[in-house]
Amino acid sequence: MAKRDFYEILGVPKNASEDDIKKAYRKLAMKHHPDRNQGDSAKVAEEKFKEAKEAYEMLSDAQKRAAYDQYGHAGVDPNMRGGGPGEGFSGGFAEAFGDIFGDMFGQQRGRGAGGRQVYRGSDLSYAMEITLEEAARGKDAQIRVPSWDNCSTCHGSGAKPGTQVKTCSTCHGSGSVQMRQGFFSVQQTCPHCHGSGKIIPEPCTSCHGQGRIKRQKTLEVKIPAGIDDGMRIRSAGNGEPGTNGGPPGDLYIEIRLRKHDIFERDGDDLHCAVPISIVTASLGGEIEVPTLAGKAAIDIPEGTQTGKQFRLRGKGIKGIRSSYPGDLYCHITVETPVKLTEHQRKLLRELDESLKKGGAKHSPSEDSWTDRLKSFFS
Repeated sequence: MAKRDFYEILGVPKNASEDDIKKAYRKLAMKHHPDRNQGDSAKVAEEKFKEAKEAYEMLSDAQKRAAYDQYGHAGVDPNMRGGGPGEGFSGGFAEAFGDIFGDMFGQQRGRGAGGRQVYRGSDLSYAMEITLEEAARGKDAQIRVPSWDNCSTCHGSGAKPGTQVKTCSTCHGSGSVQMRQGFFSVQQTCPHCHGSGKIIPEPCTSCHGQGRIKRQKTLEVKIPAGIDDGMRIRSAGNGEPGTNGGPPGDLYIEIRLRKHDIFERDGDDLHCAVPISIVTASLGGEIEVPTLAGKAAIDIPEGTQTGKQFRLRGKGIKGIRSSYPGDLYCHITVETPVKLTEHQRKLLRELDESLKKGGAKHSPSEDSWTDRLKSFFS
């Protein structure tokens, strides 16, 4: 099957700028990245992801783009040219497409001492569950996250004690090699040392050649007052360590609100259901309702119906970006009495007879409901 045009894959014109090409690729990569697609669509998404990555790799490199514009796929694909030994690209998928992928997912690449490839460490995510009260008031918390320390056996070299690390004979310690591609010479990560510039003939048995050991460390985290479910706190530099001296990634603490027994949060507002007796609903009276700061009083007017809502201003939560607190909404539910005695049943029947004699004034919704039923069935 013929390969699609690289510009068509990215959805950009042939005169597109480098920024336009980069933006187009980022959009496609976020859409088709394997981590965002599961199930039956995963395979199709992966193919589209690889296709977009190849297009970006070619069009983001000035020399490769010039060759492609002049010769098409034949100018950049070694399988479509009659090259001798050593021509073409080598290395894995991640090596070929590391630049933009690193920018998006936390492995930014640069140059270290001696020209070696330097990668930023990956970001880490930590889910923290807190109560509604803690979210409203804020808190100081401690969490344990993975950390890396130099291996005490090899003292960070990665080599077995008594042996030495050797300079890579392929790239001579630079971490990159020049690969011929038709008329051009392309620089890429050394396939033997993977950009480190060194080879470890006998890796340390404690750290398996990494030069570091994974451990746990305790971090102090300040949870700001007003934080909401799904918000993240960034802890700079506490992610995975970088490669070849690259900077570490960041740690993102994602907040999860524990379900509350009484309140439900909606932004800065709180909602709660308040049950009252049929007597209080009929005669009215004062009741106490809970708030995050204690108790508050509500005057229930005579004849209150289920669903009546009372608003207590300023009794909600003051959000991180809010200048004043939200409100508390109390939703009234009138409880029907259960497990009645025979005497109570008799009293209710007498009350019902008395209410019927009083006519529609005791049931303000009954007439309108009856009228709606008649209209519906007619």
